[in-house]
Amino acid sequence: MILTVTINPLLERRLRFKSFEPGNVNRTNHEYFYAGGKGINVSRQLNKFGLKNLAITFLGGHNGKNYRNVLTNENINFIVISTKSETRIATLIEEEDNKRITTFIGSNSEISKKESDDFKTKLEKVIQNCSIVIFSGSSPSTYTDDIFPYGIELANKYDKISILDTYGRHFKDCIASEPTVIHNNVNELESSLNHGMSTEDEKLHFLKSLYSQNIKMGFIGDGAKPMYASKFDFHYKIIPPKIEALDATGSGDAFVAGLTYGMEKALVFEDFSKTATVLGALNATKWDACNVDIENLEEYKNLVRVEPLGKKMKLIDDTARF
Repeated sequence: MILTVTINPLLERRLRFKSFEPGNVNRTNHEYFYAGGKGINVSRQLNKFGLKNLAITFLGGHNGKNYRNVLTNENINFIVISTKSETRIATLIEEEDNKRITTFIGSNSEISKKESDDFKTKLEKVIQNCSIVIFSGSSPSTYTDDIFPYGIELANKYDKISILDTYGRHFKDCIASEPTVIHNNVNELESSLNHGMSTEDEKLHFLKSLYSQNIKMGFIGDGAKPMYASKFDFHYKIIPPKIEALDATGSGDAFVAGLTYGMEKALVFEDFSKTATVLGALNATKWDACNVDIENLEEYKNLVRVEPLGKKMKLIDDTARF
């Protein structure tokens, strides 16, 4: 089983319009609720692969009840730590003619120390029964900042693969806890580390630093630009396929789901890197996040190039096992 950990879920109220005129009365032609949050997105895409997974998250208030209903209707398996604070909410405006989305996000939930401690207690119980654990998204409050580092240490204790996809004030502590894999985009790294990540040299330097901190794999995304990746002290440039993007929200989460699938199936690095890259690209062609059909995955994988930088790894040793 795969476990996804989301500590800052987002209930999305989506309104779709053929066209939208700011300052005027606009009437939607489609309205629906959607379960947002990076780990939840990963669970949704893992369901497309038919991989058994469980999502753990905080939920509270009326928004939390609506969120539960959405997860149930999507057949996403979940467990919840209840909060007194309302689950955060967002309103998204989808414009069909302009092919764009405008997002208005509410404030984070206020999580108490007791609620955070309850989350960590539950996390230790469920993490023992999974093969891979994914820590995704931001931290909503100071009391939740230690949940990901704590969870990563548990994963190491119980010999589980951990994938980290986060940013913000707890990022350095998460790295220090030695996850197996990290994934970030350039903007997240620049804001979390307070230094540039725009050049190839800067990205490779960061990937080398991960290996020195006992992190086995790293992936740095930059939208439609090439991705830079590492496995141990081997480095790669990954060229994504060209697509007509609609909304890139959740593309990083789709990528992480692809990595997870590849590692769960013990695919070679090049194969699961291509799978993840295709999922991230195809996600950007859709309104909703991490709902990519996988029927034509092999066809699109042929459009992805994985180019070694420097020394090359022998395929006989290039598996997803650690």
